[in-house]
Amino acid sequence: MELDLDALLNLITNRTKDIEAIVDGTGYLPRTVIGVATFLLDHDGNLDLLTAKQQVTFETFIEPLLSK
Repeated sequence: MELDLDALLNLITNRTKDIEAIVDGTGYLPRTVIGVATFLLDHDGNLDLLTAKQQVTFETFIEPLLSK
């Protein structure tokens, strides 16, 4: 999967309310999701570098928001 880095940057800079809404009640913190997104931005969207927990965060929260 190729990640749209512009959409990812837009997500963490302009759509923090969407991140807060999707994590609400899950026990995850918005900063966790933002941290994973920032890590991906810093590493050119290379999903192979994610740990298992980061992968879950990506699949559960970031991926659905990017597809909106």
